[in-house]
Amino acid sequence: MESTKKILFLTGDFAEDYETMVPFQMLLMVGYEVHAVCPNKKKGDFIKTAIHDFEGDQTYTEKPGHNFQLTYSFSDINPADYEGLVIAGGRAPEYLRLNQQVLDLVKYFAEHNKPLAAVCHAIQILTAARVVEGRRLTAYPAVGPEIGLAGGTYVPVEATEAVVDENLVTSPAWPGHPKFIRAFLDVLGAKIELGQPATLAPV
Repeated sequence: MESTKKILFLTGDFAEDYETMVPFQMLLMVGYEVHAVCPNKKKGDFIKTAIHDFEGDQTYTEKPGHNFQLTYSFSDINPADYEGLVIAGGRAPEYLRLNQQVLDLVKYFAEHNKPLAAVCHAIQILTAARVVEGRRLTAYPAVGPEIGLAGGTYVPVEATEAVVDENLVTSPAWPGHPKFIRAFLDVLGAKIELGQPATLAPV
């Protein structure tokens, strides 16, 4: 299978470690070319990630994660080149949503009905871009009120689940990666069958 189809992957400093590493690697595994980007950084630069865990406290704990190397320069993005967009959660969305270029990028994918996937706190970027009105989606529970304020319907599900509304795929946190990425691949039109090589939708 040729790696010709491209996915745009948005992350940033102190994005959640698993929510950056795992989707990026899973999409590479099935044959996509994944352009991992961060505003004001270029191909080859690193971001720092954070590990968020659930250890019985009233909220998640936060620890240093791995450094992650970006594979593409944000300034070189042409959104028309990509099959879909994935946005990592963690702390990064707090500041990424202040960047108008990021919001315009998200609006492009929403307005062109392209596959759009966001996990955990990444939904903060969707609400800031005002692309959730009339949509059903999930998020980390603390982000739920933002969805309602932005005109969407928050769907409370277990952390291991994902919610799909047409081109939009969301999940509450990294425990949902298997269903989150599977659903995103379904929306992209990729097919994975046991005993068969993965195939991407025709150009």
